[in-house]
Amino acid sequence: MPRLSTRQLIALLLSAAAYAGVAYATPRANFGQLLGLMAVAFAAYIWLVRSQLPLRVALVAGLLFRLLWLPATPALSDDYHRFRWDGLLVAGGQNPYLHRPTDLLAPPAPIGNAQLQQQLTDLYPKLNSPHYFSVYPPVCQAVFGVAAWLFPHSERGFIFLLRAVLIGAECSTALLLMSLLRAFGEPKHRALWYVLNPLVIVELTGNLHFEALLICGLLAAWWALARGRWVWSAGALGLAVATKLLPLLVLPFLIRRLGWGAFLRYAAVLSLVVGGFFAPFMSLDLFSNFGRSLDLYFHTFEFNASFYYLLRAAGYWLVGYNLIATIGTGLALTAGLLLLLLAWREQQPTVASLGQTLLLALTLYYLLATIVHPWYLTPLITLACFTPYRYSIVWSGMVLLSYAAYQTPVYSENLLLVSMEYGLVIGILVWEVGLLKRRGLFTDAQQIKIN
Repeated sequence: MPRLSTRQLIALLLSAAAYAGVAYATPRANFGQLLGLMAVAFAAYIWLVRSQLPLRVALVAGLLFRLLWLPATPALSDDYHRFRWDGLLVAGGQNPYLHRPTDLLAPPAPIGNAQLQQQLTDLYPKLNSPHYFSVYPPVCQAVFGVAAWLFPHSERGFIFLLRAVLIGAECSTALLLMSLLRAFGEPKHRALWYVLNPLVIVELTGNLHFEALLICGLLAAWWALARGRWVWSAGALGLAVATKLLPLLVLPFLIRRLGWGAFLRYAAVLSLVVGGFFAPFMSLDLFSNFGRSLDLYFHTFEFNASFYYLLRAAGYWLVGYNLIATIGTGLALTAGLLLLLLAWREQQPTVASLGQTLLLALTLYYLLATIVHPWYLTPLITLACFTPYRYSIVWSGMVLLSYAAYQTPVYSENLLLVSMEYGLVIGILVWEVGLLKRRGLFTDAQQIKIN
């Protein structure tokens, strides 16, 4: 292994200590301690990436930082209880999309398995959303089901297996990042902006969020597309969509890159893959229940939003109550129209320029969203590796201010902190766009032919 400077070694040790502190000694309600430890981790991260840390050392460090979490129970998120609930249903031969947790405990219970019923009864008090249908697509359900089947009575074993799967996806992501960067003529060191990012490490490996599989599938689709293997690309993107629905936003940006004929074939393969994953759960109630959960996402839930909070305040001033049902729909439609406009007006749409375009598209989508949880930003950090933009790196640090909402048992957001977050991020975004336009890099794209 290459030799390290003393300061690089100290920065790596400080990072490890900060992650250990977050993983094993920081309850979510202890916002001050969380912020302090993550500030140390982010300062070390920025310095290490800029210090030209040897690539092999950085990759090993990134893996060790993730392995450090293996025995830990997520302290910053309790979503894993719902993961286990769905997994127990799948392992027990039940469809997790058909019933809300409250329905399964209300007599007469629709489950005939007494042992499974008892497990669900014991788990129910830990759920944070017992009144909602599951929103986790079938790839997630498959992983949940396997983990619950292997560890039906062990929460720690269930968590361990999920974390091992996500770490495996993260290793594949690192390899795909470096391969794509090399193919596009960019330095492989740029991959470290993702590999060593504290938000990525804490939210994906630490808090068990399946954006890790989404990102891996998205990069695999891009990697195959760059090599002219569009069938494999469509299959990989289908895997990503069956993990989280977000990658569907990629499709408008493939039309001009592929041409209508190839795009329709691409979309057909993707649809077959996604349909195949949903097939084991197919029922008449699947679409209505899943749709009801998505409706709640756009019309009920709100967290760490930007423009939505401004419009919400205007709504209170005008009519005296929260207009989220109207505003949420309007913002979703606006985001969709703007993404279509961006796809239509994009200059020099090539495979290599796809990263920059998707970065700007997802940024626009999140700026108009009603919910922006910290882990939602991890795809932006991935895409930033292929561009000169660094505002998403700043955002990955500032979004941690949103954890201030969990300091008390009654969830309460601090809108001053939200304003600080978005004020800085939008300011840097505007400055970077202006700077890169002046340097002539805003529309620069490398040409890669699609066979």
